[in-house]
Amino acid sequence: MMKIGRKELIKKYIEFFKSKGHKEIKNSSLVPENDPSVLFTTAGMHPLVPYLLGQPHPQGKRLVNIQRCIRTADINEVGDDFHLTFFEMLGNWSLGDYFKKESIEMSFEFLTEELGIKKEELEVSCFAGDKNAEKDSESAKIWESLGIKKQKIKFLPKEDNWWGPAGKTGPCGPDTEIFVNECEIWNNVFMQYIKDEKGNYNLAKQKNVDTGMGVERTLAILSGKKSVYETPCFSEIIKAIEKESGKKYKGNEREMRIIADHIKAACFILADSVVPSNVERGYVLRRLIRRAIVYGNKLGIKDITSIALPVFEIYDDYEHLQKNKEKILEEIKKEKEKFLKTLEQGTRIFEKLAEEKKAIDEKNAFLLFQSYGFPLEMTQEMAKERGIKVDVLSFNKAMEKHQELSRTASAGQFKSGLADNTEETTKYHTAAHLMLSALRKFVNPKIEQKGSNINAERIRFDFSFDRKLTEEEVKKIEDFVNEAIKNKIPVEHKELSLEEAKKQGALGSFESKYGEKVSVYKIGDLSNEICAGPHVKNTGELGKNNKKFKITEQESVGAGARRVKAMLV
Repeated sequence: MMKIGRKELIKKYIEFFKSKGHKEIKNSSLVPENDPSVLFTTAGMHPLVPYLLGQPHPQGKRLVNIQRCIRTADINEVGDDFHLTFFEMLGNWSLGDYFKKESIEMSFEFLTEELGIKKEELEVSCFAGDKNAEKDSESAKIWESLGIKKQKIKFLPKEDNWWGPAGKTGPCGPDTEIFVNECEIWNNVFMQYIKDEKGNYNLAKQKNVDTGMGVERTLAILSGKKSVYETPCFSEIIKAIEKESGKKYKGNEREMRIIADHIKAACFILADSVVPSNVERGYVLRRLIRRAIVYGNKLGIKDITSIALPVFEIYDDYEHLQKNKEKILEEIKKEKEKFLKTLEQGTRIFEKLAEEKKAIDEKNAFLLFQSYGFPLEMTQEMAKERGIKVDVLSFNKAMEKHQELSRTASAGQFKSGLADNTEETTKYHTAAHLMLSALRKFVNPKIEQKGSNINAERIRFDFSFDRKLTEEEVKKIEDFVNEAIKNKIPVEHKELSLEEAKKQGALGSFESKYGEKVSVYKIGDLSNEICAGPHVKNTGELGKNNKKFKITEQESVGAGARRVKAMLV
């Protein structure tokens, strides 16, 4: 196998797929623009949802990129050899172009010829089939034709070899996973079905391929390392932890791994303009920083910000990360100062509980965890010093319930989201464009969109501003949108180069993700935005059944950021 670095692997992957007719698309923000079903971008396919559903992509049918991702569902697994909160995913896509044969052949070629992995070291898994979808014998036969022996091809059920849909309905299909020395290195998803509202799996008119290869895991496999924490993606961060703690990393110190992972993830989340708070993305960020501080305190680390410094050196190819360096370090420092006060309060609560009880029950252990940031291990250690027990079994049950509620809230927090492309959601998406134009016209021309969460029932829209909208401003915005609805203005769609779009005055809040060509939606002289869609064809559609646009709520979502909710009623 070939020993290569992070940047070399990324370059080799991108160039290989470019040679196969793929166009490189940009690395999108960790804050999803068009997918309300998740808090963060968890895979390279998230920014591509509209195109996987059939909308033509400005760059064509063959795409490739490197995408930064955050996954929090497995946060308690972080610290083992392979689970990470932040990671980079290499991916290539076919949007109704090539399918299983070409996809598998390209994957095989890249692994064996570009990375030097012997075919004898490869194992694969394919979908075993069930009552809804047939066994994926086609993929298995392709692997056999490439020289993979039958005994190295396993057929596994849906929970192991199936992807999607992202919501309740939409594209989905079997996948084939590729393993090297029993470690998964690559996953090719074949979206050949559409799940409908009745739960039926119908063959898709547009069959897509979505693949993913984790950078950190691939580097570990190529270098013969047993853990991602021993790759160049982490080595300098681990060294900084060793220096600050005065302790040596011997290869499996879980606390050091958690600190390294969480601080890196926090830096990237902060770089995408999320700030610590008690809700949603801000809460995830706060929890990551505070967990790193707790484990840092345990190792005697006083300056947690120094652990973050190597992140900027390892990822010097992320311009937005470098540009926000001082702000990121300052936010981590501020959060540390806030948390130390909370820890003091939590310690006092613990001491009081320890005096009153012979054991810490799950209710109080969970209180210390949720309200004061005490990991269970910390509560256990403090209890052990005082000769009292902690009801770990009951705590774990309470924790599982909490995590399930969190997963339900984040994975499907808004049913019938934009990813489903329903008629009502499409209307709200167009209304959101008009609302942004009104905010810039009547409130402040420098306002920028910070995120949106749109479903079939309402718009939730975050924007850069530092105060509550006045009643007069709200009325002007509502009147602006309703006048547009009344005038039945055509919504014009064009595919332009980014330069042409800028010249024509198109607004783009997420420019870092754009490629050579972009989709631009223009609503008369009211709105002109770069956007992936979908949109109505005429603003009059928003007023169907005599509905009018109304702002229903507004609130603060952090320093310099506001949120409004709006409906068609």
